[in-house]
Amino acid sequence: MFKVGDLAVYPAHGVGVIESIESKEIGGCQQDFYIMRILENDMIIMIPTTNAESVGLRQLISPEDVPKIFKILKSREVSVDGQTWNRRYREYMEKIKTGSVFELARVLRDLSVLREDKDLSFGERKMLDTARSLLVKELSIAQNVDEAKIEKDINGIFHWDELEC
Repeated sequence: MFKVGDLAVYPAHGVGVIESIESKEIGGCQQDFYIMRILENDMIIMIPTTNAESVGLRQLISPEDVPKIFKILKSREVSVDGQTWNRRYREYMEKIKTGSVFELARVLRDLSVLREDKDLSFGERKMLDTARSLLVKELSIAQNVDEAKIEKDINGIFHWDELEC
C-alpha cells in the first residue's frame, strides 16, 4: 500500500511519485486509483490500487540492495545464443515488464555485452538506452546521488566513453 508522496517504480516507465489516491466510478463500480506522476517525463498514470502488485508497481530499491545491481552489471556470465534479434527483444521486454530492478540490470548487461560482439538492431539499441536510463534514475534516487555519478559508474563497468552513449 502506497501513500500520497511515496516514490514508487512502475515497470518500463520508471520512478514516479504517488500524487493522490482517488475514487472513480468505472462500469458502475467504485474503484480506488493511485495517481502517479513519472519523474522522467511528467506522464500521469492511473493504477487501480487492487491491481498495483499485479502490474508490478513496487517500492524503490533499498540502498542496501544497490551493490547487488552492480554485481549483476559486472558479471560476464551471459549466455548470448544465436537467437534472432526479435526473439531476444521480446525476451528482454518481458524482463523489463516484470518491474524487477534486477531483471532490468540483466537486460542492460546482456545488451551491453552483446553490443561488444555485434551491431544491435534499432529496437535493441533503444531498449539498451531505456534500460540504462531507468536504472540510472532509480539508483540515483535510492542512493541520493547525482545521476551523472551513476552514469559514470555504469560507463566504467562497460568501458563506454561519453561520446558513445
